[in-house]
Amino acid sequence: MLRVGVFVSGGGTNLQAILDAIDSGRVTNARVEVVLSNNRDAYALERARKHRIAAECLSPKDFPDREAFNRALTAKADSYGLDLIVLAGFLVKIPAELIAKYKNRIINIHPSLIPSFCGVGYYGLKVHEAALARGVKLTGATVHFVDEGMDSGPILLQKAVEVKPGDTPKLLQRRVMEEAEWKLLPEAIHRIANGLL
Repeated sequence: MLRVGVFVSGGGTNLQAILDAIDSGRVTNARVEVVLSNNRDAYALERARKHRIAAECLSPKDFPDREAFNRALTAKADSYGLDLIVLAGFLVKIPAELIAKYKNRIINIHPSLIPSFCGVGYYGLKVHEAALARGVKLTGATVHFVDEGMDSGPILLQKAVEVKPGDTPKLLQRRVMEEAEWKLLPEAIHRIANGLL
């Protein structure tokens, strides 16, 4: 059984997609052990509690410096014996020590077809604003391993989503979530848990 930790900063819609996929049997051999957020008010923590999953907040603001936070984050992951860390909208830079310790065991979902609209500064609505400003006809989502760079790790899965006339950043964001993110992230966990990735 793959022991999964989901790190999230906001509402947790990708977390919900994972939980729903596990509940329905679309994801097998995996269990979410903990949901961790840097934001005490993140609705993702409530989603975890409703599923009787450990829900914890660990914020850089609660530590004297970033090094102390980095040590605490690594220790927290270790304390749950995690096999896989899933970044599902976690807006905190992952410390190098955690990346090294969990090499090829941390995955991220990014709301574009990497290498487009990724890297420093590209998160949330900013990704979709950039895609619309550039006039692309296709966008999508990418699941990738996390390395020391920003959105630069090896790509695992991608799914394209059509950009439609009249799209706003919010409309496009919603379509990318529904058509790509909420499908890709559970699929990646299922494949990893079953030795298919």
